[in-house]
Amino acid sequence: MTTYCIGIDTGGTYTDAVLLDTSTGRVVDWRKERTTPHDLSLGVGRVLQGLLRQSVHAREVAGLAVSTTLATNAVVEGRGARVGLFVLGHVRHFKLPVMATIFFKGGHTITGEEDEPLDIEGLVDTLPQLAGEVDSYAVCGAMSIKNPAHELVAREAIRLIDPKPVFCSHLVSSHPGMLERSATACLHARLMPLMTDFLASIQRSMLTVGLDCPVTIICGNGRGAALDRIADQAAVTMASGPAATARFGATCGFDSALVVDVGGTTTDVCLIKDGTPLLNREGCTIGEWRTHVEAVDMYTAGAGGDSHVVCHQDGRIALGGIRVQPLAMTPDLPDPHRWLNRDTDTYLVLPVAGLDPEVVGDDAILHSLAQHGPMPPSVLAARTGTGGILLEKRLERLLFLQRVVLAGFTPTDALHGLGQLHIGHGESSLRGAEVLAGQMGMTADAFCRQVVAETEAAIETILLSYLARSVWQDSPSAPLLNRRDNDLFSVRFTLKLPIIGIGAAARCFLPGVAERLGTTVAFPEHCEVGNAIGAALIAMHG
Repeated sequence: MTTYCIGIDTGGTYTDAVLLDTSTGRVVDWRKERTTPHDLSLGVGRVLQGLLRQSVHAREVAGLAVSTTLATNAVVEGRGARVGLFVLGHVRHFKLPVMATIFFKGGHTITGEEDEPLDIEGLVDTLPQLAGEVDSYAVCGAMSIKNPAHELVAREAIRLIDPKPVFCSHLVSSHPGMLERSATACLHARLMPLMTDFLASIQRSMLTVGLDCPVTIICGNGRGAALDRIADQAAVTMASGPAATARFGATCGFDSALVVDVGGTTTDVCLIKDGTPLLNREGCTIGEWRTHVEAVDMYTAGAGGDSHVVCHQDGRIALGGIRVQPLAMTPDLPDPHRWLNRDTDTYLVLPVAGLDPEVVGDDAILHSLAQHGPMPPSVLAARTGTGGILLEKRLERLLFLQRVVLAGFTPTDALHGLGQLHIGHGESSLRGAEVLAGQMGMTADAFCRQVVAETEAAIETILLSYLARSVWQDSPSAPLLNRRDNDLFSVRFTLKLPIIGIGAAARCFLPGVAERLGTTVAFPEHCEVGNAIGAALIAMHG
């Protein structure tokens, strides 16, 4: 009997699924659905139902392979659990992008002997002040890789006072450096709730469609792991999607190439050399983090089809650091002429559909949205009495909890406005372009073209940043790359490598990027779902 493997890739915008014949590796069928962040099982369930309804029976599926960019997206967008980091031992103070970093006496020597008694009283006294501000904890002790006693004691003390997840650095990293181990533990603590929810959604979706087969989660190093192992090792999935990207790119017949996945939230770049994806034992770079967990050598940054377009008063158009729902993809969108404004109301706040009244509770923002419907920040501030930075922080928290959605103008809308894309409500995109273009003193067509050009420029910078890191190691090349065209001089780079394009938005933006960089771009068959294919290939062949 012919058997099949299903590959799934869940990104911030789309969830893709492919059905491969295990004997030939041939793509039998594929599906693409919008990701449903408030309940990931809905999007996953729809792609699975689409494959099984049209193609095969559940009992013919021998395995399910899953890759995801949810972790990388969360890091790039600054989302994830709020983490409190406890550092134990004499060490030069450092900062990580977490809620709090607190240093205590303790730690061990290089031989594993206690360097100084653990300040357990100080730790216990600190916890009540911190408990209401964090979702999880990371603990890193000096030389805990030789003797983890202080980390384990701290973990138990934390659990007695605040029953939230605690991650000890010695369990997730063998790196001797305190900063490196702390960063890895913090990434685990930050991403654990997200990955737990995602893995549970996979299991719920499988039950819904009657799938009962082994599940392989793709790790950042391009290898697979059983589903039950990943829940406590969230950071190993940090480059899951890019690892699947690289595997698909390696099947495209190029000895050396730059594989570029343009998604809704991020652009991921990795290098194929001698037909094989490069690995980095020190981990990959994602936004401002280095993972310190073996992974495909890649770089990812925020620029994609759903990036928030920001219009500045000096006439500049730029991509913001967050993903918003495109106007074209927002059902029942109020006319942008009534709310969109480049200065105060650059997005619309919408409640997630079907919120339980108990969840809404006495939250002023959710209650106002439930009562009056979607509204821009200025109206929301007036109705709730919460404005400025406080409103931004509350919305950031509600976004993390998947209770609100932000809709705004995006590169996807610019493509709709130009008639180059037809997957949503193009009229909404055009109206949004008219509003912003009018405020910028431009025509809607010129405005949309400028947004596309800025998106291509952002992707170009991401590609050059990755290659600069490869050539110059830690040399600070970012200032040059970000200011390579200025009032005094301009610098033009030419790539010596071809580009392999992957992802739904790749065909829209990469031809322009390739032209700017003097190279070629290829779009292999089924490149729109390349990550899902790569995931299945890793599960099937290792």
